[in-house]
Amino acid sequence: QDVYDRIGRVLQELAADPELLPVFHESDTCVRYELHDPDAAITVGSRGGEPVRVDFGDTEQEPEVVITMDAETAPRYLLGEVDMTVALARGQMTAEGPVTKILAVLPIFEPLLPRYRALASAPNGAGGARSDEAPGPGA
Repeated sequence: QDVYDRIGRVLQELAADPELLPVFHESDTCVRYELHDPDAAITVGSRGGEPVRVDFGDTEQEPEVVITMDAETAPRYLLGEVDMTVALARGQMTAEGPVTKILAVLPIFEPLLPRYRALASAPNGAGGARSDEAPGPGA
């Protein structure tokens, strides 16, 4: 549940961000993030200009890209401690699907990083800072 509360919540925020909608729509794909230890799955999709959907667990969406990692690597990546390219090369992450689709979803990650850091650094991990807000002192 913690995976969905933290990572899933940030992905839901990104999917609802009007500034990012063009990026999601341009990627025109569906990505499933499969996490292990604990097992969790988050699917993010937008095809044909449809609204962006973020589903937790089982879904009717059919992903074109599947990114797999352990649940410990995911927050480290989102905190900027793990580079995706390096993690892929080291086998800490795997990505399956057409290379063009994998590359199309990478720009979506950039605005996610400061938001995740703000959420993760808030007291009890329950922050709500926007991407343009830095956590305050002691956060």
